[in-house]
Amino acid sequence: MTTLTVPRQSPGAGLRQTFSLAWRGLVQIRHNPMELGDLSFQPIMFVLLFTYLFGGAISGDPVAYLQFMLPGIIVQSGLMATMNSGMGLSVDLSKGFFDRLQALPIARWAPLAGRILSDSVKQGWSMFILMATGYAIGFRATEGVVGVLGAFGLMLLFTFLVSWFAVFVGSIADEPEKVMMYGFTVIFPLSFLSNAFVRTDTLPGWLQAFVKVNPVTHMSDALRGMLTGGPVLTNTLWGLLGALAIALIFAPLALAKIKRR
Repeated sequence: MTTLTVPRQSPGAGLRQTFSLAWRGLVQIRHNPMELGDLSFQPIMFVLLFTYLFGGAISGDPVAYLQFMLPGIIVQSGLMATMNSGMGLSVDLSKGFFDRLQALPIARWAPLAGRILSDSVKQGWSMFILMATGYAIGFRATEGVVGVLGAFGLMLLFTFLVSWFAVFVGSIADEPEKVMMYGFTVIFPLSFLSNAFVRTDTLPGWLQAFVKVNPVTHMSDALRGMLTGGPVLTNTLWGLLGALAIALIFAPLALAKIKRR
């Protein structure tokens, strides 16, 4: 039996192919606008519920709590949204679309990177919805437009790196429905065992040790610094270092798994 050998692609060609496949993922929104449904309605629900349900109990005032909580919920929502990359990949694998791509002369990593890139744009939309909802009920970014734009860019880079975990989950799940189940067993503890919603010093001592090294904690504090003032550089570096470690571990594993299919 003859084996089809796909020519090795240059990095430049791989990047062009990545952007083409990312554009495909964005164009699909025109035919299925509900793809943005979860990224639109869920953030609004989370902001309203956390602000008015827990704000008074935690901070004594919902608006005061919103100033602290909104950056954290942006990080949490970004993490949860990364699982859409894994779900989309699993659907493509189950329908054979990914197999057809593998037979074309394209870089092996381009389909995965293209999906993550298109989903990063969708996550930017989700962050915009979160910020708009927060502003509507009292949140104020005291660091100006530069801080808001910096927070957007930082969050998109963070989720792009973390998305490789979701892609790995999508590559090993035998059914698309299992992607969320596998992924959320990691995403939920990582999100809630942090200072995204409560201050670190209010937690039990044994739990603070993990919270302080959790990249979600550092990203939440980095976004707080960019939006409402506070330390930025150190938290940004530690948050991105944690996300980079995730990408370096799971990107090769995902590519290897796809290659063996």
